[in-house]
Amino acid sequence: MKIYDVQKRLQEEQVDGWLLYDFQKRNALAIDFLQIPESQHLTRRLFYWIPAKGDPVKIVHATESHVLESLPGRTLVYFRWQILEEHLKSILEGSTRIAMEYSPRNAIPYVSYVDGGILDLVREFVPKVVSSSGFLQHYSCVWTEEQRALHLESAEVLDKTASMVWERLRELLVKGIKVTEYDVQQWILAEFASHGCISEGDPICAVADHSSLPPYCPSREKHREICRGDFVLIDLWCKKKKSNAVYADISRVAIADTQPTTLQKEVFSLVRRAQKEATALVQERCRGSLPLYGYEVDIAARKVIDEAGFGEFFIHRTGHNIHTSDHGPGTHMDSIETWDERPILPRTCFSIEPGIYLPQQFGVRLEYDLFITEKNQVEISGGIQDEIVSLL
Repeated sequence: MKIYDVQKRLQEEQVDGWLLYDFQKRNALAIDFLQIPESQHLTRRLFYWIPAKGDPVKIVHATESHVLESLPGRTLVYFRWQILEEHLKSILEGSTRIAMEYSPRNAIPYVSYVDGGILDLVREFVPKVVSSSGFLQHYSCVWTEEQRALHLESAEVLDKTASMVWERLRELLVKGIKVTEYDVQQWILAEFASHGCISEGDPICAVADHSSLPPYCPSREKHREICRGDFVLIDLWCKKKKSNAVYADISRVAIADTQPTTLQKEVFSLVRRAQKEATALVQERCRGSLPLYGYEVDIAARKVIDEAGFGEFFIHRTGHNIHTSDHGPGTHMDSIETWDERPILPRTCFSIEPGIYLPQQFGVRLEYDLFITEKNQVEISGGIQDEIVSLL
């Protein structure tokens, strides 16, 4: 059934076929689509050809002729490299435009898994290779109803964990008890574990000028005490410890004082407005069932911050796809790190997280997640922050 669906999409995009290629599981997108199990050992080149019309074809090495046996289509076996090339030529004969996991000029590196040498070889038989990135999303990051439910569970854990962090920080600061960034990180991890959640990497707690460094993450060896007057940023993500569970991801900010400074309020207000503008664009397009592309969402958020004169301090994309990995394989909200012209699909999820980072001062990042339903409704998860939390 999946093959017929692919063929329908290929015909709609006027592509003669999709050539999936892998060597030693380096093409993660192909491995996922082909549903090759993690336990399967792969050491040789393999191809799976899905023509827009007709039956698929498998090209496999003689020592691994069984690796695609669960998939439909006839099998062509090679031992010598010359036979491999003859097989490729025979299946691609007559094609003028085919898709692979390739991005022209490496514009979207997240989908660029096919190496230049294979492209050289394929182009000897086919004039045009295009990216599979648009239609591949239908098979790599569209959620089931179960995944949506698991995401909402994880988002609730994150929201409650953030509230717990602020309450515990408030209590310790009032009592004058020492607390560090690393302590906060460990609270968050313990909370995840108590709710049956796991995380890729460690959550972030960054205070004062550390918050102006997006890559900063505390560790046992390197961290700072949280003191009165410090600006505090937390960034946390998790998923349920279940098969095929998907992530939720949020960021929040607070001040270890009675109120934030005027500059902190101004920066927060801009970041929140940028988040709102990006969200509003998604909602508007979804209401009209109109196409929407990742770069457009980034531009909408970035415009707010650029016009206020803080553009040079918004140094990352507006958001990323969310799936079984926190940074998933689908469309990112990006016009600055890459120009992501992939469409945003129903039943996919992504973060909206604009930020302003003032060097040696502080940084504000606000993050929640958007899920597009099958009926093009936009769901916000993870909670919304409308003002800086004052901890004292």
